[in-house]
Amino acid sequence: MALRVRPITPADEPAWDAFVQAHEHGSPFHLLAWRNSIRRIFGYEPRYLLAEEEGRIRAVLPLFLVSNPLTGRILLSTPFAVYGGVLADGADARDAVRRAVEEAGAQERVQYIELRNAWDQQCLGFSKVQRYVTFTQELAGTEENLLETIPRKTRAAVRKSLKFNFSSRPTRQVEPFAGLYLPNLKRLGTPAFPLRHFRILLEEFRDGADIREMLLDGGLAAAVFVFYFRDQVLPYYGASDPNFHPQQPNNYMYWELMRWGLQNGYRLFDFGRSKTQESGSFDFKAHWGMNMRELPYEIHLVRRRELPNFSPNNPKFQLFIRMWQRLPLPVANAIGPFILKLVP
Repeated sequence: MALRVRPITPADEPAWDAFVQAHEHGSPFHLLAWRNSIRRIFGYEPRYLLAEEEGRIRAVLPLFLVSNPLTGRILLSTPFAVYGGVLADGADARDAVRRAVEEAGAQERVQYIELRNAWDQQCLGFSKVQRYVTFTQELAGTEENLLETIPRKTRAAVRKSLKFNFSSRPTRQVEPFAGLYLPNLKRLGTPAFPLRHFRILLEEFRDGADIREMLLDGGLAAAVFVFYFRDQVLPYYGASDPNFHPQQPNNYMYWELMRWGLQNGYRLFDFGRSKTQESGSFDFKAHWGMNMRELPYEIHLVRRRELPNFSPNNPKFQLFIRMWQRLPLPVANAIGPFILKLVP
């Protein structure tokens, strides 16, 4: 049977996840748990494609059809994820997916197609978007070896946090975490996720995700939503209580997760994506001395004639961000999910 690209069917699902797990560039956002979560939470329409030859999967592409007044009608791999794009076992399979993507864009009459590639080997040859970087750290050696990989200033902050009586624990209770995370989003001028977003992610990913709480003097100082994928630890949503700022809860939280990952056989700590032009998240992550890699996102223009920019760094959104920061928290939490759905 010749190589062909077609939509996924329910019968393909075990083989799809097995392919993702085995592929060197696989991520939790390529797993069907992410598809199921995003479909349930936001109602976007999956258009997942696979390349098949002689009954064997050769490539997969998680893809969603998103349509709203802000972005227009688009195909995206993948909503609310830092990584996406095609996973292929060879150039011929990758090229076949590219042709199928172009055909899908024309048939769906979309404005553009966005691929959130993590690696250059995933690129299909569309226009590059140089807007984001990601940070990773190998977990190896002893705890002291790992601590010594952190630059002096940040290492001093970690050591300071270790002088306090912090403790950590895993949980699947969403409300305490959300009590820290949602106010933090408002301070940044970012619309809030609905609580059901985190509940459904925990439900769909099962043992592949949890929440880690950092406790001090009986209070919740910080919390982070974490994905576990193969030998990788990926802290994805995190925040701390500003009242604990002198005790360095954020530095403790990420060090504790690195330490825990090392002791439990994980090989890689994935600190995630940051915008290259922002001073907050980018600077915080850069000060940990991790390996920084540009993310080679791609956009294929179909009906649109210029590359879109729905990043918060776009000057057009600065007034909205300032207004959002001034909203009462209950109002921001209530309307945030409706705004967030416009910018996946």
